[in-house]
Amino acid sequence: MILAPKHLSGISVLVALAFAYTAPASAQAIREPTRAPSPECAFACQSLTLVPDSTNHTTSRHYWRNLATGFATSILAHEAGHVAMSYALGAHPTFGFVDGKPTVFSGIDAARDPHKQFLFSSAGLNVQAIMDEAILDIPHRRGGAFERGILAGGIATAYFYATLGRNAPNSDITYMASTSSLNRTTASLIYAGLATIQTIRIAHDGHYANFFMRPSPSGAISIGVAVLPDDR
Repeated sequence: MILAPKHLSGISVLVALAFAYTAPASAQAIREPTRAPSPECAFACQSLTLVPDSTNHTTSRHYWRNLATGFATSILAHEAGHVAMSYALGAHPTFGFVDGKPTVFSGIDAARDPHKQFLFSSAGLNVQAIMDEAILDIPHRRGGAFERGILAGGIATAYFYATLGRNAPNSDITYMASTSSLNRTTASLIYAGLATIQTIRIAHDGHYANFFMRPSPSGAISIGVAVLPDDR
């Protein structure tokens, strides 16, 4: 768009007025010497700039309790995903033990309805992956111990099924491979790959600094068990 001369003159007037309005303040700022902040202020300002919001979370007295609660929530969500999918497919899940381990049975005939069995077997890992992605993608105040536990639970479960648990007879990976065109390696790589991407994203997000280690208020990293006096 080409401006007419009268528009240019009007703009020039506005710019001149704006400069005249701000000039005294600018001159005042130039004339007054800049005062160096006190050491306390400088430290506080630097802390607010460099330390992520998660510091208060990671130094909380209940850090490990909240972390464990989040981890357990992720595992329970995994099992709830299986149960919900079974009901959604019109089946009736049951609970039992296989080699001493609690197991959710789909109530689906895998030979007759392999696709339904695949949906059931993949539901647990899918729910955990969706929860982790939601935490990493949805804007919110990040870094709390509870959500760290959820992330750790989802990533640990994916790696477990992709490695140690992939060959178990009742493993989710085993059933996914037997009821679809995927083999165990491909199914394992899908979930391990997603967990690896999530781990990399966490490592590059300052809100999740010291993800598996709790920093003390002094800045040191506390690992292990500490014996504290009763009056603390």
